[in-house]
Amino acid sequence: LIGVYTNRHGERWELQLKGSGKTPYSRNGDGRAVLRSSVREFLCSEAMHYLGIPTSRAASLVVSDDDVWRDQFYNGNIKKERGAIVLRLAKSWFRIGSLEILAHSGELDLQRRLLDFIIQEHFPSVALNDSNRYLDFFSIVVSETANLIALWMSVGFAHGVCNTDNFSLLSITIDYGPFGFMDSYDPNFVPNTSDDEGRYKIGNQANIGLFNLSKLLQALKPLLDPRQKQLASQILEGYGKRYYMRFTELFKTKLGLLGENEDDNYLIAFLLKVSLLC
Repeated sequence: LIGVYTNRHGERWELQLKGSGKTPYSRNGDGRAVLRSSVREFLCSEAMHYLGIPTSRAASLVVSDDDVWRDQFYNGNIKKERGAIVLRLAKSWFRIGSLEILAHSGELDLQRRLLDFIIQEHFPSVALNDSNRYLDFFSIVVSETANLIALWMSVGFAHGVCNTDNFSLLSITIDYGPFGFMDSYDPNFVPNTSDDEGRYKIGNQANIGLFNLSKLLQALKPLLDPRQKQLASQILEGYGKRYYMRFTELFKTKLGLLGENEDDNYLIAFLLKVSLLC
């Protein structure tokens, strides 16, 4: 993260470099990025934006003179590639993992400060002096995450690595590593060559969203009282209904279906099955 920029429209953007080298969070990696993946992130994030899907944006791409060594297909065949750096923007880069790691290490005071900051900066509908603010925050994240994944499905987008560190608290698409668009409908489509078990296959994205939100709830629980914990669990239980409702709305729009008809869902399922057989 290199800074915060406010444009002429008053919009606040956090600027981040991807591929610029090691940071305290690089673990055992080199913190670099190769040109092919950088071009893909640049193009896809802009495409998603113009498809109307919440996403980070790409501002620039700079090719590096340094060589980067990568095993592209995870088969032991390491090759030298051209490096690159993407300057990317988002309203916030905080993820579910940002809270999960603090809860895991027992840093509850820091977690509470971070949550209050995120709410103050990015959740204007949540009152910071309300004792239920974390519950209200969680409710919005659950609803908007369901909306985001339904949007992914509506354009056949598979993220590829749907872990808690790649799920934005603002429910935008971030961290374009392995990803792909389906050419034809296949619920088993996996864009990540290292995902041998198909954990992040496109047909499982909604379930993975639920799993990640359950991890968020687990991280929030130390900050909630018993009543709030019960209500939060009920909110999480409503995720599936919210996702299915939004998924249905999007596909009805694609088909030009007006009003409500009990056969709408059958028609959507039938057409998806037909496209699978084709």
